[in-house]
Amino acid sequence: MGYLVLEGGAEFGGHMSEPDLRAMQLAGGPDRPVCILPTAAAPDHNHKRAGANGVRWFKSLGAKNVFTVDVIDAFSANDPSLAAAIRTSGLIYLLGGFPRYLGETLANSACWQAALDAHAQGAVIAGSSAGAMVLCEHYFDPHDQKLLHGLNLIPNTCFLPHHNRFGKTWAGDLGRQLPDALLIGVDEQTGMVDEGQGAWRVYGAGQVTLYRGGQVTIHRRGESFSFR
Repeated sequence: MGYLVLEGGAEFGGHMSEPDLRAMQLAGGPDRPVCILPTAAAPDHNHKRAGANGVRWFKSLGAKNVFTVDVIDAFSANDPSLAAAIRTSGLIYLLGGFPRYLGETLANSACWQAALDAHAQGAVIAGSSAGAMVLCEHYFDPHDQKLLHGLNLIPNTCFLPHHNRFGKTWAGDLGRQLPDALLIGVDEQTGMVDEGQGAWRVYGAGQVTLYRGGQVTIHRRGESFSFR
């Protein structure tokens, strides 16, 4: 089984080199293929630019084989050739953007199954902002102001991106709607990396804030924690 990386947003610059370099290391090093999924940026036709930013970023970190896979709608999400490219990747990175579009496009698709297959063989699945939100069991769609069911790689959780800016304002209402779930707030320019055996570590500029049962716990850069 591979690893997961959840990032709070404002990716591809600055302190994000810390979690992303760790993700590359866990994926097997700079020679392993890095696949960028720009799906969440497709609704406003920003997927080409966003994907290119991701390619430039990971190449700047030393990755030798970085490419985008344009899963941008239900048709492309079930394209066997795109699924094959995802399945052989060492690091699969879900960009930010529109969480509901991302979650609904990937759900039950061939490309998402390919990502799960790769993860089962040791690949890293990473997401920033919307990309991290849909990896949890629940996610909040800010456009429609409603809770939706995510891809559920992390059961009984809900992710609050951009926590230091606006994500923290969601905590009270979501805590009431999901009283038994763990809310995970991650600041911009910050990532939490699955280090295996249930342990996570904070990388980057900010902190990770956990909310459960009315209790709030903060973990800062370099700290390890578990929420099992």
